[in-house]
Amino acid sequence: MAASKTKVIVTRRLPDPIEIRMRALFDTQLSVDDKPFTPEDLVAAMQQADVLAPTITDRIDQTLIDQAGPQLKLIANFGAGINHINVAAANARGIMVTNTPGALTDDTADIAMGLILAVMRRMVEGETVLRAGEFHGWSPTWMTGQKLGGKRLGIIGMGRIGQALARRADAFGMQVHYHNRRPISSGIAGAQGATYWDDLEQMLAQMDVISLNCPYTPATYHLLSAQRLKLLRPEAIVINTARGEIIDEAALANMLEAGELAGAGLDVYEHEPRVNPTLMKLRNVVLLPHLGSATAETRVAMGEKVLVNIKAFLDGQSPPDRVLPSLL
Repeated sequence: MAASKTKVIVTRRLPDPIEIRMRALFDTQLSVDDKPFTPEDLVAAMQQADVLAPTITDRIDQTLIDQAGPQLKLIANFGAGINHINVAAANARGIMVTNTPGALTDDTADIAMGLILAVMRRMVEGETVLRAGEFHGWSPTWMTGQKLGGKRLGIIGMGRIGQALARRADAFGMQVHYHNRRPISSGIAGAQGATYWDDLEQMLAQMDVISLNCPYTPATYHLLSAQRLKLLRPEAIVINTARGEIIDEAALANMLEAGELAGAGLDVYEHEPRVNPTLMKLRNVVLLPHLGSATAETRVAMGEKVLVNIKAFLDGQSPPDRVLPSLL
């Protein structure tokens, strides 16, 4: 099939340079209103498109894949996470799945480091107090937070983003620890001064900051369960820039409200875009609206990866970012 005749349906607005190139290369149907597709919209798209370009707001499960037309051969996801796509079901139907890893590494690590700073130094809380007219001058004991230097950071998931966060934390003088399915290479760990913990629960009990940087899979659902959250020290803070489902959000909110944890910085939520109402009212919690990859440069880079994956597929080559069920 010629690329210009390939029907590509895009489910959300993408950066202008990417949409312009898509329209030039393919028979492209863009999202004009940028509203999330309903399940019915997705079924209709999957019955028409040769290539579907969805995002994390599109839940493509077994039921939807079973209704896809025979012409659909590629789901080129705009985003690194693919927990919203049943990759095994897609592959069983002969539908390849690709994603956009690597492009958002530094931006997500920046947000994680920013959340650590904001929570430990009470930046957002202080800004809120000032805007409310409650700042009455400097005082030696007012609005004191925690210093970063010397604090122990426990990273859960030492992939690209975890390692990028480790480099940033090391620059701030933090002690870097991590839990992963397996240790990273000694050279990388040594350069970052990172200590590996095989036992997650032992690490949790010893850390000042816990940052979630692992992918969301069935195995990581509520990885930070209520029971594991109880292992954290009362002075500890929790950072999540991965996926909301990795934490038992209700248990986290209850512990923060009860003063059993010092604070939290969250960019993702278990029932996104809804946020637990208890979290919304707490001053020791910094909440961001899923800004992890939200820079103009990175969103364009992600779109470029989508284009490369589609072009490689149409040229009969293996797309560079193909997702295999065995890797999940």
